[in-house]
Amino acid sequence: MHRIVVLALDEVIPFELGIPARIFGTATDEDGTPFYEIVTCTVDGRPVHTQADFAITVAHDARVLAGADTVVIPSTTVGVHGELPDEVAAALATVRPGTRLVSICLGAYVLASLGLLDGRPATTHWMHAEHLREKFPRVLVRPDVLFVDDGDVLTSAGAAAGVDLCLHMVRRDHGSAVANLVARRCVVPPWRDGGQAQYVERAVREPAEASTAAARAWALTRLDEPVGLDELASKAGMSRRTFTRRFRDEVGVSPGQWLIRQRVELARDLLETTELATEAVARRAGFGTAAAMRHHLRAALGTSPMTYRRTFRAS
Repeated sequence: MHRIVVLALDEVIPFELGIPARIFGTATDEDGTPFYEIVTCTVDGRPVHTQADFAITVAHDARVLAGADTVVIPSTTVGVHGELPDEVAAALATVRPGTRLVSICLGAYVLASLGLLDGRPATTHWMHAEHLREKFPRVLVRPDVLFVDDGDVLTSAGAAAGVDLCLHMVRRDHGSAVANLVARRCVVPPWRDGGQAQYVERAVREPAEASTAAARAWALTRLDEPVGLDELASKAGMSRRTFTRRFRDEVGVSPGQWLIRQRVELARDLLETTELATEAVARRAGFGTAAAMRHHLRAALGTSPMTYRRTFRAS
């Protein structure tokens, strides 16, 4: 069983601390057998203060890190405004090479302090992204995304983006069907459109302003057909220019990028759950040809349709 060790550091945020246990702990096979073992520890096994008005008591100290397959560092102020404490660095030095490392929100500062993000893309809460870039200039900070998957190192934006990242990891490990079931059980969307740019503080839109939601809902029923920008704008009752601006404000990406993402997700589902030939999947998902679908899946997932199908149908 895949062992996930969650390291609770001083001033941890309770919400982020609970995300891994909730998401990974809900992932089971058809017989109800868990896919993951989740263990929570502190550096010395003692309680740690949280950013709320209570402390957290755990059953393990940092010795469990050596047996982890994945290590998760939830949001904490440790390493944000000063140097990383020696005892934290020493604890994380016991993690085996090749272990998957994950940070939620400000946990990215811990990974950055150890040099583990040097030359790699990473993210954190949008309010701290510029500070992270200034403090660790070798980190390729991406302030506009909900999470970054760089293979063996994954980072998320603030708070609920940790849910997005953990669901993504379940999907990566066990496929969309399992991740979607986890999302339903936790009453959260299996993925959120766009990045965290849509949550950055901006002037509040007047209630009378129209939304692009209806156009998006319409497009989702026609992913196998050509869907043009003018059609979408018409469904929203807006000009092309206004629709494009409003869409990016609401979703965080352009209409074209959003459509590709929806088609990739549909293709993944069809590859996992049907025996359709690759060409048929490409047509159903709106890519037209297998070559076009292959291009977009490789760009989004880093793999080919056939490799994806073999991996997740076997799962």
